[in-house]
Amino acid sequence: MYNAAATIGALVHEIEQLHVDGGHEIVLVNDGGMDDTLAVCRQLARTARIPVTVVDHARNFGEHNAVLTGWRHARGAHIVNLDDDGQNPPREALRLWQHAKATGADVVFGHYETKQHSVFRNFGSWLTNRVTDWALDKPPGFYLSSFRCVNAFIAQQVVAYAGPYPYIDGLLLQVTQRIESIVVAHEPRRLGASGYTLRRLLRLWLSAWLNFSLLPLRLATFAGLATAGLGLVAFVVVLWLWFVNRGPAYGFGWLMSAFLVFSGTQLVMLGLIGEYLGRMFLTVNQRPQAVVREVLRTTGHGQTRTNTDDTDEHR
Repeated sequence: MYNAAATIGALVHEIEQLHVDGGHEIVLVNDGGMDDTLAVCRQLARTARIPVTVVDHARNFGEHNAVLTGWRHARGAHIVNLDDDGQNPPREALRLWQHAKATGADVVFGHYETKQHSVFRNFGSWLTNRVTDWALDKPPGFYLSSFRCVNAFIAQQVVAYAGPYPYIDGLLLQVTQRIESIVVAHEPRRLGASGYTLRRLLRLWLSAWLNFSLLPLRLATFAGLATAGLGLVAFVVVLWLWFVNRGPAYGFGWLMSAFLVFSGTQLVMLGLIGEYLGRMFLTVNQRPQAVVREVLRTTGHGQTRTNTDDTDEHR
């Protein structure tokens, strides 16, 4: 949740009313919003008819970090992610769970036939899926959405990741290939606007490419080899023209063009290597993925238990 005070109440009440064999719980992760989302969630936890866990991040860490925090506090055999904006109807979460149970799939993604996002967000989602087609080991064209159901075993494997830049779909594809998808409804936002900016999308793409794929390094290596090969061919051609005393004059312009091509290639490769080293540096220095300030659990009967020592500072 991020600034979800106006929408989270109705969503929690809808989830409460679902009929789930064996019972279900709600885990609410407040990812450092600026409104009174936490106060609303505390009140919801006191009045809920089913168990509720409220987790408060010390600051905003991002969607994927917050989802992993929720998975660490979930106790069910399956976990379904829902956004706080109401675009993923709880009834469809129930369908994801039912499909996972029926098929034994480790992960079931919700696939939207008609998306209710903005044009910018739809384009970003499309581009992200094209990027992951190249960078990740997934079936080509398989749609990866944030509306997913995972079983507890897979969730436990994924939450062991301690890096500060998690990309959940990349982590899931590292531990299982038993993935499926079903078509689900996607509704308009009830209030507010999407928090996904160009900066957040770029960060997501970088996480998919740099954290879970060696493709950028291989592309840089290929570019360097191709440029070196062209340079060798050009050298042989220039040597032959000089030997037969033919060809145009060899002046400043040609020299500078060659210099820019070679120096540009070197800078691209240095930038990629620097990005990898920077992420390794942050991980080695134990930059926290998320810091939990407070955990509030309820039993569904008005009883609450607050644990302020359970900080879950995962490094």
